[in-house]
Amino acid sequence: MKLFATLLLLSATTFAHAQDAQNQQAIDEAKQAATEWLALVDAGQYKASWEQAAEPLRKAIAVAQWEQAGRAVRMPVGALQERTLASSTYTTTLPGAPQGQYVVLQYTTRFADRANAVETVTPMREADGKWRVSGYFLK
Repeated sequence: MKLFATLLLLSATTFAHAQDAQNQQAIDEAKQAATEWLALVDAGQYKASWEQAAEPLRKAIAVAQWEQAGRAVRMPVGALQERTLASSTYTTTLPGAPQGQYVVLQYTTRFADRANAVETVTPMREADGKWRVSGYFLK
C-alpha cells in the first residue's frame, strides 16, 4: 500500500513538472510573439500589427478602425521609453473568448508622456500552432 501511494505521488509530481515545463514553453513562445508584435505597434505600424494579429482580433475590428484606435491610444502617451514584463499567466479560458491556449502578459511601461502605464497583451495559440496577439489593452 505504501509503495502504491509513493508511486501515485511520484506520478502526480512528474505530471505536474511536465505540465509546468509545457506551460513555460508556451509562455516563452507567447512572449516572443508579443515582443515582435509590440515592436510594430511601437513603430506606429498599426496596419502591420493588425495583419500579424490573431484571427479573433482581426474578425472583431476592421483594419481601418484598428489603425484609428491605435493612433488614438498610443499617440497621447508618446514614444516608448521602457517596458518591463511584470507577470505572465498561461490559461485555457478567458472571459468572452473561445476555449484555447492563451498567455496573459502584463508589462509596466514608461512612455515619454506617461510615466506609469500598464500594458496587457494576450497572445493565443492558433490552429496552425503559432502564437499571435488576440488582445491589447493600455491603462
